[in-house]
Amino acid sequence: MGMELKRSAIAFLLLLFVRAAHSFYLPGVAPQDFEKGDELKVKVNKLTSIKTQLPYSYYSLPFCQPKKIVDSTENLGEVLRGDRIENAPYSFKMREAQMCNILCRVTLDAKTAKAFKEKIDDEYRVNMILDNLPLVVPIERVDQGSPAVVYQLGYHVGLKGQYEGSKEQKFFMHNHLAFTVRYHRDVETDAARIVGFEVKPYSVKHEYDGEWSEKTRLTTCDPHKKRLVVSSATPQEVEQKKEIIFTYDVDFQESEVKWASRWDAYLLMNDNQIHWFSIVNSLMIVLFLSGMVAMIMLRTLYRDISRYNELETQEEAQEETGWKLVHGDVFRLPTNSDLLCVYVGTGVQCLGMVLVTMIFAMLGFLSPSNRGGLMTAMLLLWVFMGLFAGYASSRLYKMFKGTEWKRIAFRTAFLFPAVVSAIFFVLNALIWGQKSSGAVPFGTMFALIFLWFGISVPLVFVGAYLGFKKPAVDDPVKTNKIPRQIPEQAWYMNPVFSILIGGILPFGAVFIELFFILTSIWLNQFYYIFGFLFLVFVILIVTCAEITVVLCYFQLCSEDYLWWWRSYLTSGSSALYLFLYATFYFFTKLQITKLVSAMLYRYMLIASYAFFVLTGTIGFYACLWFTRLIYSSVKID
Repeated sequence: MGMELKRSAIAFLLLLFVRAAHSFYLPGVAPQDFEKGDELKVKVNKLTSIKTQLPYSYYSLPFCQPKKIVDSTENLGEVLRGDRIENAPYSFKMREAQMCNILCRVTLDAKTAKAFKEKIDDEYRVNMILDNLPLVVPIERVDQGSPAVVYQLGYHVGLKGQYEGSKEQKFFMHNHLAFTVRYHRDVETDAARIVGFEVKPYSVKHEYDGEWSEKTRLTTCDPHKKRLVVSSATPQEVEQKKEIIFTYDVDFQESEVKWASRWDAYLLMNDNQIHWFSIVNSLMIVLFLSGMVAMIMLRTLYRDISRYNELETQEEAQEETGWKLVHGDVFRLPTNSDLLCVYVGTGVQCLGMVLVTMIFAMLGFLSPSNRGGLMTAMLLLWVFMGLFAGYASSRLYKMFKGTEWKRIAFRTAFLFPAVVSAIFFVLNALIWGQKSSGAVPFGTMFALIFLWFGISVPLVFVGAYLGFKKPAVDDPVKTNKIPRQIPEQAWYMNPVFSILIGGILPFGAVFIELFFILTSIWLNQFYYIFGFLFLVFVILIVTCAEITVVLCYFQLCSEDYLWWWRSYLTSGSSALYLFLYATFYFFTKLQITKLVSAMLYRYMLIASYAFFVLTGTIGFYACLWFTRLIYSSVKID
C-alpha cells in the first residue's frame, strides 16, 4: 500500500511538471480587441533558412515596400537572434475579406533576379507577424490513420522545378499570398481577438490587358469575374527582365479557440512519448547510480568507519588499507589551485543562471510569444550571478590558504567571458561579412560590453570580497608535510580512462532531450516543454554528483589522493560527449553546405564549454562534500 502511494505521488509530481510546461504560460502581451473595420498592422520579420543559418532582413530582397519603412523596437534577445521587425505594405481591415489586392509590380534586373534565385536555392522563408502571432503555413498530413494539420513557420520565397518535358532547372516566385486570419468573437460586445495567422503561397504569372496603370485589372485574378488563385498551374518564373506582380487575398474565419489558448496550435507536438522515454531513461540511470552510492555509503563506508575506529594498537593501525591511508594527503593543495577556484566560481554562475531561467520558463514567463525573452533573461541572469561566482571562488581560494583574493576575482570575472567573447567576435565578423541581419550591431555590442564590465565584473569583486571576509573552512584532518607516494594504479583507475567513463552517464541522462533542443535552435522550431527540461536538469545534477562520488571513492580506496581536479573533470567530461553528439547531429540532420554557415556551428563550442563548467562544478562540490564527510567520521591519531 505504501509503495503504491509513493508511486502515485511520483506520478502526480511528474504530471504537475509536464502540465506546467504544456498548458500554462504567460502570453507576454495584453489581449487586444478589434472592432469590425479596424486596421490590422502586419509586420515583416527576418528571412530564415535552415540551410545557411544566416538571417536577412525582409527588405534585403526587392519585395514591395511601404512608403516609409519603420523599425519596431526590439529587445536584446531579438537583436541577438537576428530579428529585424519592420512594417509591411499589406493593408488588412478586421473581418473585411479582400481578394486579388495588387501590392506592386517589379521588373527584375540581373542583380535582383540573382538575389531572388540565391534565396530560393537556399530555401529561405519569409516571416511575418500579426498581433504578435507568427505567420504559419498549414500542412495536412496523415497521423495514425487520421488527418492532422501541422504548422511551419513562414512561407518559402519560391521554389525550384522544371517545365513539363524539360530538364532545365527553373526558379519560381511565390508572388500571390492567400492569408487567413482566424479570430474569436465576443458574443456580447461583438469585439474580436486574433487567434491565428496563416498563409498559402502561390506562384502565378499574372496577366492583364493594355498598358499598366494604377487601375489595371488582372485577367488571372479578378474577384468581379470570380477568377481567384487556387493553384500554381502557371507559375511566375524568376529571370532577368521578367515582370512580377505581387498580389494577396485576406480571408477572416471565426474560431472557437480562445485568445489565451491561441498558441496551443503552434506548440502542438506529437512526440510526448519520446519525452517520457527520455525521462524514464534518465531515471533508470539515476536509480542505478543511487543504488551504487547507497551501497557505498550505507554498507562499505559504515563497515570501513567502524573498523577504523576500532583499531587500537599501533600494529593494527599499520595494517590499514583503503581510503583512510591517505588521510594525511587527501586535502593537500591541488596543482593550479587558483585556476580550479576560477572554474568552480564560473560553474556556480552557470548553475545559478540555468536554474533560475528554467524556473521562470517553467512558470510561463518566457513563453514563445515573448520573442527574445529567453536569451535576454539568460544574459541578464548571467550578469547578476557574477555575485555568486565571486563568492564561491574566493571561499574556495581561502580554503586553499590563498591571500590575494582580488587576483582570483579578476580571473573569475574575465576568464570564461573572454573565451566566449573571442569565439563570438570571430563568428560575428563572419556574419557581418555576409551582410546578414544576424550580425550584432555596434550599439548592441556596446550594451553587451557594458553588461560585462559595468555590472558583472563589479558584482564578481563584491561577491569575492564577501566570501573572503568569512572565516576559512577548516579541513577535518591535518595534512602531512611530506607527500605520500601514490602506488601504481590498475589500468581501469588511469585518470584519463576514469574521467572519460565518468562523463558517459551524465550525458546519457540528457542526450534524448538534447536532440529536441538542437532541433529548436538549428531548425527554427519552438521549444516550450520546460517541465520536461527541468526534470531532466534535476536528473543531470543528481547523476553528475553520484557518478563523481562513486569514482572518487574508488580512487581514494586505491590510495590515490589527487581527487580535486579529477572530480571536476569526471562529470565535466560529459561536455566532450555533448560536442561529439552535436557534431553527429550536424552531419546527419542539417543540410548546411556553405563554409560560413558551417562555421556558425562553432557556437556549439560555447555551449559545450558552458556545459563543462556547469557539470564539472556539480561533480566537484559533490566530491568535496563526500570527502569531508567520510574523513570527519573516523578517528585520526
